[in-house]
Amino acid sequence: MIDFLFTVLVTIYQNPLYIGAGAAVGLAIGLTGVGGGSLMTPLLILFGFPYNVAIGTDLLYASITKAGGMLSHSRQKTIEWRVVAFLGLGSLPASLITTQFLSNVFSDSSEYESILTHSLGIMLVLTALVIIFRGRLSAKEALSPQQKPKEYADIMVFFAGIFLGIFVTLSSVGAGAFGAAVLMLLYPYLKTVKIVGTDISHAVPLTLIAGLGHFFILGNVDLLLLVCLLIGSLPAIHFGTKLAARMPSDLLQTLIAMILLGLGIKFIVS
Repeated sequence: MIDFLFTVLVTIYQNPLYIGAGAAVGLAIGLTGVGGGSLMTPLLILFGFPYNVAIGTDLLYASITKAGGMLSHSRQKTIEWRVVAFLGLGSLPASLITTQFLSNVFSDSSEYESILTHSLGIMLVLTALVIIFRGRLSAKEALSPQQKPKEYADIMVFFAGIFLGIFVTLSSVGAGAFGAAVLMLLYPYLKTVKIVGTDISHAVPLTLIAGLGHFFILGNVDLLLLVCLLIGSLPAIHFGTKLAARMPSDLLQTLIAMILLGLGIKFIVS
């Protein structure tokens, strides 16, 4: 343990940029609510980390940073646990199966890099589009409120969970913005705060299971990098949340969405 802490200190000294990256993403999360996965994974790839390491490390990063939000929503009773269960019934087995598939079919991470690349591109584009059109979607549902879920909502959310389980495991992106959009469409009677609380409460176990799969089965997690990112991001998320009331969050969300859209297209065509 002492050796690990010493190695962390040396890594921080030699690579302060990792702390800065965590702080930058954490600040963006606090200011806009945009999920860390859609920002952190492309940033780590731009730093030169392999796709598999960036995705695996970011999954555990996401599970830790979102856990505080889940606890807060749980205390406020703004989580629809029944909906979380239907999502999890689809997503958690799908995540485990996806990890086992990568482990059993491919002998080396380089062999499935193209799968990760294109999955990341697809999920970044979907996330960007959700961020751009989320306001219109919310307004549309507000104009035609319903007191019950859409027909077959539970079955559809189960299949949505399967989709998220596969693609979040392959890309680390989508558990936040895309998951919230699905809930907004299928359960229009839920208040926004419950949509957010339910979405976060599903994202935590999904990213944790997917991250542990990448760590134990695929060996795709850099623990030193993870610690550095958390040291930078956790205080920055808190600061960004306090600062959010004074900043034009809609404008920032649109800017981030355009960046994600460009990156997503780049990864799809690469």
